Amino acid sequence: MSIAVLGAGAFGTALAVSLAQKGPVTLWARDALRAREMATTRQNPRLPGVALPESVLVTSDLQAASSATTLLLATPMQTLSGLLDQIDGTLGGTRLVACCKGIDMATGGGPTEVIALARPQAIAAVLTGPSFAADIARGLPTALTLACADDAQGMDLQQVLSTPTLRLYRSDDVTGAEMGGALKNVIAIACGVTIGAGLGDSARAALMTRGFAEMTRFAVSRGGRAETLAGLSGLGDLALTCTSDLSRNYRFGQALGHGQDFDPSVTVEGAATARALAAIAKAEGLHLPIASAVAALVEGRLTVPEVVQDFLTRPLKEE
Repeated sequence: MSIAVLGAGAFGTALAVSLAQKGPVTLWARDALRAREMATTRQNPRLPGVALPESVLVTSDLQAASSATTLLLATPMQTLSGLLDQIDGTLGGTRLVACCKGIDMATGGGPTEVIALARPQAIAAVLTGPSFAADIARGLPTALTLACADDAQGMDLQQVLSTPTLRLYRSDDVTGAEMGGALKNVIAIACGVTIGAGLGDSARAALMTRGFAEMTRFAVSRGGRAETLAGLSGLGDLALTCTSDLSRNYRFGQALGHGQDFDPSVTVEGAATARALAAIAKAEGLHLPIASAVAALVEGRLTVPEVVQDFLTRPLKEE
């Protein structure tokens, strides 16, 4: 059994550090210079204060890294398809575990759908839930959902990828798990806007609640189960991402609410996901008001006061 993490950002590096407690792990970085620096210094600048164990092999050789039997795909959602296209071979029988959260703007699908389109002979799974890279890397207790349609493979992956401080709960509801992880980022942006614009904690609580209903409604429309959204991959991740300044999506929303620019080098998965959801809602006649509002804010089609006015003047209804 061999494991490689493809993507040496903060989260991918944190997973490699945690898994190295159990044995050798390969960590692939896209940039060769960065890979050499990490291999030499045993540090990743994106995870300050965390030393890479000697059992983590850092490389920029994608083909060598992708020869592992289990690949954790820790790249941004919108680059996942491109990464899979770069890997040689069919990857037949290889376990591809998506560690990104979002909806692909080109296909409208989640990460496992992207995997199925690009590598249909591989075994697809998703690792998702409430987690910050720094917590995982420092060995703080963290619980995640490991979702795989193949229950036998899911059981094995659960054993292989759990560590003394990283506890995985298994599910066969891949759609529910990945949709929860995708949509909570959109709600986190909305909550950040709320706090950034000075609208208060009560408004944020309302957005989290109505946002959870929107997440569940969309996931179920895609074949997911409502109870999955009530677990780690939905409600758990929503609670973390909507309330912490460590969340990039939440900080991005705060910047929107303040009317400030946000660092363009920081990946904000929820911005692209909101735009994908708005397009799906329009095409299929789905009711996704929060996602559509976030997309309008991201694209500059509406201002924060206009969005607030729209929400507060909607017809009154039952909860």
